[in-house]
Amino acid sequence: MRDLRAVGVVFGMDTIFALASARGKAGVSVIRLSGPRSWAAVRGLAGSLPAPRMAGLRVLRQQGELLDEALVLCFAEGASFTGEQAAELHLHGATATVAAALRALGDIAGLRLAEPGEFTRRALENGRLDLAQVEGLADLIDSETEAQRRQALRVLSGAVGKLAETWRGDLVRAAALIAATIDFADEDVPVDVAPEVLALVGRVAESLRDELVRCAAAERIRDGFEVAIVGQPNVGKSTLLNALAGREAAITSEVAGTTRDVIEVRMDLAGLPVTVLDTAGLRETLDPVEAIGVARALERAEAADLRVFLLEGPETPLLLPRAGDLVVRAKADLHGGPGPAVSGLTGAGVGALVQAITTALQGRAASAGVMTRERHRVAMQRALVALEQARCEVNAGVARVELAAEELNLAVRALDSLVGRVDVEQVLDEIFASFCIGK
Repeated sequence: MRDLRAVGVVFGMDTIFALASARGKAGVSVIRLSGPRSWAAVRGLAGSLPAPRMAGLRVLRQQGELLDEALVLCFAEGASFTGEQAAELHLHGATATVAAALRALGDIAGLRLAEPGEFTRRALENGRLDLAQVEGLADLIDSETEAQRRQALRVLSGAVGKLAETWRGDLVRAAALIAATIDFADEDVPVDVAPEVLALVGRVAESLRDELVRCAAAERIRDGFEVAIVGQPNVGKSTLLNALAGREAAITSEVAGTTRDVIEVRMDLAGLPVTVLDTAGLRETLDPVEAIGVARALERAEAADLRVFLLEGPETPLLLPRAGDLVVRAKADLHGGPGPAVSGLTGAGVGALVQAITTALQGRAASAGVMTRERHRVAMQRALVALEQARCEVNAGVARVELAAEELNLAVRALDSLVGRVDVEQVLDEIFASFCIGK
């Protein structure tokens, strides 16, 4: 990852500091510093510094007044998270202690409080992380389930950059072969480079198509799967939702049409983030308010990753199950019969239904790739379009090789945007808006 200062990212030389651990009372709180005056600032409070990457117990004082007894860590330039000279103070986690230490640092000339995400932004500016890794870190901070945590760590480890670099290497090789053809256009080129160029382009294009298919599952792990409970009015959808949630999330009533809007419950199923939707009963109605609820129910159910159809008897459905949906008999406590059945009232069959939902979603999650965001998908699609056009230009013969070269350059540029070599600034503000101060 090259230094982003070369492409216009503003590089700040201020020394910044912030509380890196959670606010409030704790056993230990951590204050981070980064910038050229980090060590001098800590030395002014601690009197002396331990060796880099070695923790040392020090008494912190400001103008002779005792602040705290803390562990001090120092990191040399090029060997820290940000790539700058950095330090950490591990304090006792009393609110007053942390506040006093922050005030003391704020009183030192050349130091200022960090902005949200500024430590990570400096890591990006200094080439310690690429743009995709920054996104992975943001996802790791926001992760709520085990699948989200594992996926975010995979992105943070540089998986996106490694894949993009493999694609880029093949395309640079293809572009070099075409450049040789252009350079020797007036001479006899002993070897026809078209077969190798087409092979390289085809290999990258195939890999891009595969990753685009797998991107949808990765995005669902990041954002969460949606499971919609659908069926006719008064079939027990809200009762089932309450049973799944373990609380009264939806109002239940014997009056058909009680649910008029979509009710959502967030769940963690075997590490997968899942939002279960209780939708309005699907039926033809003349009630204008209920009709709006039915329309919303149909819209959300169509967009859901999985639908659970509750059936109580013969009916004319407004929505048909598709491949992979679950169809179960409702009110198992009242009606017997073959096949899967569930009762939200007694809990019968609820465990089996949860397992069926989990198994279905785990199957989809198993195909997830490393690209997790809409930005990644768009970049890959741009590259794929350029590669298809490059292939056409190569097949058209020597007269079109310059156009082929330009399409290859467009494809490389699209892939470079994945890791932030180009088009950086347009996404940075959006990414760092989700970061806290101290990260």
